[in-house]
Amino acid sequence: MRVLVFSKTAGYRHDSIPAGIRAIRELGAAHGFDVTATEDAFTPAHDVVVFLSTSGEVLDAARQAAFESYVEEGGGYVGIHAAADTGYAWPWYGELVGARFKTHPEIQQARFVTEDGTHPATAHLPPVWTRTDELYDFRANPRGRVRVLQTLDESSYTGGGMGADHPITWCHPQGRGRAFYTGLGHTSESYADPAFRALLLGAIRYAAGVLPAA
Repeated sequence: MRVLVFSKTAGYRHDSIPAGIRAIRELGAAHGFDVTATEDAFTPAHDVVVFLSTSGEVLDAARQAAFESYVEEGGGYVGIHAAADTGYAWPWYGELVGARFKTHPEIQQARFVTEDGTHPATAHLPPVWTRTDELYDFRANPRGRVRVLQTLDESSYTGGGMGADHPITWCHPQGRGRAFYTGLGHTSESYADPAFRALLLGAIRYAAGVLPAA
């Protein structure tokens, strides 16, 4: 399995990007897959492309078209955190990521509810996972277009704006490919957390088609 981590930013740049790259490299070393990291325009030749807190407009029209073909023809996509703050002028990407970032309150502790514990990214998690992160609101609720894996309990923190149904991690097929997104991963500390690393590993394996979504 070959994984490409893409972390180009044309907007806000997260300090946690190096920690994210290191975590995915270490997952690859431990679980037998190759990891390449880039911030250059790319032509996909990998089983999975991870958009790691990308932001803004990161690919030109030709690269966008190549990436669309890659996913639609069977490639895998994993979006982490600010991947939802990417490609606003690229309608297909909005469909791929599932929802676009709107706003967030201050970093704080919250309860993450495991809605679907059968997916390889969430099977290891407890019914309620309490952790600290930057908690995204999205411009629209993706439910109905994606398979929701985790939701945020807005009663557990202040400043949430989506109400009782606040998806935060999800997946869906995209053509013959597979797409996964999680809003988690703002903080560098996230990438040292074994539970979050296990979520990323399950996401990558799902997107690659190595493990089914159950």
